[in-house]
Formats: sequence, structure tokens, C-alpha cells
Amino acid sequence: MAGADLPDAPAQAEQLTPDLPAPAALTVIHADDTLLVLDKPAGLLAVPGRGPDKQDCLSARAQARWPDALIVHRLDMATSGVVVMARGLAAQRTLSNAFEKRRVHKRYMAVVAGEPTEASTEDGWQTIDLPLAVDWLNRPRSIVSTLLGKPSVTRWRRSATQSPPLRTGLATRLELEPVTGRTHQLRVHLQAIGHPIVGDPLYATPAQQAMAPRLLLHATELKLDHPVTGLPMTFTSACPF
Repeated sequence: MAGADLPDAPAQAEQLTPDLPAPAALTVIHADDTLLVLDKPAGLLAVPGRGPDKQDCLSARAQARWPDALIVHRLDMATSGVVVMARGLAAQRTLSNAFEKRRVHKRYMAVVAGEPTEASTEDGWQTIDLPLAVDWLNRPRSIVSTLLGKPSVTRWRRSATQSPPLRTGLATRLELEPVTGRTHQLRVHLQAIGHPIVGDPLYATPAQQAMAPRLLLHATELKLDHPVTGLPMTFTSACPF
């Protein structure tokens, strides 16, 4: 969750369900002298965690091939999809500033428990505006907090794509657009409106976790201006569920 998308505080690695497949090898969507776009599998850390068993991660795999690769934003370990990295400090500063100034457009696909009520808006998009804070006593969780939370905004709408078959229970496929980039923002916001993401090991009930073998959250699209040419670029990753 990530420049502006970087977590508010380092988070411990999350526990995934045992039947989650092992992460695939590094998948490159785009690579040039200043910009890398990678497709992160679920179950792979974005950056190293604590301990020797948590050193394999997306950034380490990228740096083995491009030593100047630097983190710009992150996805949770359980989340899959499009991740951008910079090559060199100058590109990192430019891209981090773009995230901070909200000049990067991100879209996700999720499957949530239940069936959220839709509003009669022209384009179908609805907004969740709830302040979020790290739950220091229960890290790596985050919580809605009007007292300590930072402004956090998520847009969502029902997807035209049919929801996948699940092990049990009613679920709905949603498109998501995070306007801000707080830790676990999409996951906490959807839990807050009563529809946690299916398979979420932190925010879903045991029954909702058991509906799928992984967190059903995928970063499908990212739009930004190239850090050198300034040309608008769009990168996509097909949703695997």
C-alpha cells in the first residue's frame, strides 16, 4: 500500500493460507534505463522482512538483475499485480514525488464477501472516506481512527466481470481506486463497510478467509508519466482470479 504508497510503519510478514502456491519467478512488464514495471505474485514480499527466511522478495530479485533498482511503492505480501521500481536515485525521486502528489493512477480488482449496496451514481463509483492509522498494539494491522488516523479515500464500484466460483458463500467482484496510499487501505476500508476481501488473513472472518486460497486482491493497472520523457504510460496485469 505505497512515495505516498509506502506503509506508515514497517510491517511484519503476514501469514498466508498453507495452500497458496509458491511465488513464480520475476515477471517483467516493462524495463528501460530509468523505469521498471514488475508483476508481483501473491505470497512474495515487496521488500526484505525480518530474518534470513524473509530475504527473498521482489526488490531483491529485481536488484539481482538491475543493481540500481530502487523501491518507489509497495504491495502487501498477499497482494499480486503491478509494481513500479526506479533505476537510480534521480528516477526514484521523480517517481516518489509523483506518488506523493497523487499523479499516479492505480486500479485494483478484488472479490469481497457479501454484496455491497450500490448507489445510483452516473458512473457507478462510490467513495469510502475513513481515516486510517497503524494499530500499534496489533501490528501489522491498521484501523479506522478518527482521533489518530490520516485522511484516507478509496473509490469502488461493482465490476462488470463475473465473480469467480468460490468454495462457499456469496461474494462480489469490485474495481477499486485508492486515492490515498495508507497501509492496508483497501483491506481496512472494505472491512469497515462490512465487506472484507475474500481470503484476507488479517481482516476477514475465518469463514470469509476459507472462501479462497489467497487474498483476492490484485493491482490490475497503473498509469504514470515516464520519469525522463514525461510521456504518459499505462501498465496492466491480468487478474489471476
